[in-house]
Amino acid sequence: MSDRVHVVMPAGVRDPARPSGGNVYDLRVCAGLAAREWSVREYEVVGAWPHPDDAALSALSGLLESVPNGDIVLVDGLVGSAAPKALAAHTDRLRIVLLMHMPLDHEREVQALGAVDVVIVTSSWTKRWLLDAYRLDAARVRVAVPGTDPATLALPSEDGRRLLVVGPVSVGKGHDTLMAALERLVDLDWQLDCVGSLDVDPATAEQVVEWASRSGGRVRVHGPMVGPRLDAAYASADLVVHPSRAETYGMVLSEALARGIPVVASDVGGTSEALGMADRVRGAEASGLLVAPGDVDALAAALRLWLSDADARRRLRAAARERRGDLPSWDATVVAVHDALCSTALVGAQR
Repeated sequence: MSDRVHVVMPAGVRDPARPSGGNVYDLRVCAGLAAREWSVREYEVVGAWPHPDDAALSALSGLLESVPNGDIVLVDGLVGSAAPKALAAHTDRLRIVLLMHMPLDHEREVQALGAVDVVIVTSSWTKRWLLDAYRLDAARVRVAVPGTDPATLALPSEDGRRLLVVGPVSVGKGHDTLMAALERLVDLDWQLDCVGSLDVDPATAEQVVEWASRSGGRVRVHGPMVGPRLDAAYASADLVVHPSRAETYGMVLSEALARGIPVVASDVGGTSEALGMADRVRGAEASGLLVAPGDVDALAAALRLWLSDADARRRLRAAARERRGDLPSWDATVVAVHDALCSTALVGAQR
């Protein structure tokens, strides 16, 4: 199929100082659709999304006004969920699709969901959440799980001491919980590399930087990384720790598993789905350890198990390598998005 799609994203999706899973997803989908002979027109909308001011909302409205009648518009949820009036003004003439990376759970989002033809979500967990929270028609909600590129296996160290956390340094990503948990493990040998933006939550970032300064080299704060530098960080890791308080999927987890690296993560949202544990057969080995979000005791216990039990490390590494072969591809992601875009004609006719 050859068609035209207008992709609306927050400004800065290509900024290496502000990497995010949502940005990577948006850009990979744009490239993949273009490869499938879609005419892809990309737009970046300036604004403090999802908290836009009047100027940002006006810019979005003007952009949508410029789109020809009948065309498909794919709007990143960070923008669309915060601008229901702008979307609703064009419901009758455009085929609008909302790409939701993370539900915002507020009234504007309810209104935005009612103004679009189709919603694309990045995990089955998110679809279930939306159907339960907003009572949406299931036929309008499509799942397109993030893909993963093949990667070289990381070479593990025998003692598993090299820990890695990737993501914006913030309470939301659980860095406060991780600090408290590792403070309880000073009797063990470990080193933590912390990769991620220091601008999202400056107060927490300041605490982490101060913690690193008095850690005697145990904690190293690197700031954001992309490309070869991020690949190198993964390649030198034994375990990825992801103590996030909210996650619809967790691309960091699949990036780790692509390299055969086990994870310790919070059991929130779609993390078990990313680990391949949501439908795990009873008795099958897990590719990671899941703990309750914000639970310092549980996180400390999981990390102590990893660092002190060689047999546990062996089992987790073997399971991570097995999961490596089952990770979804970006081609599969693009096919799912393609199918969702094509479905807008049918859904629109039924509205």
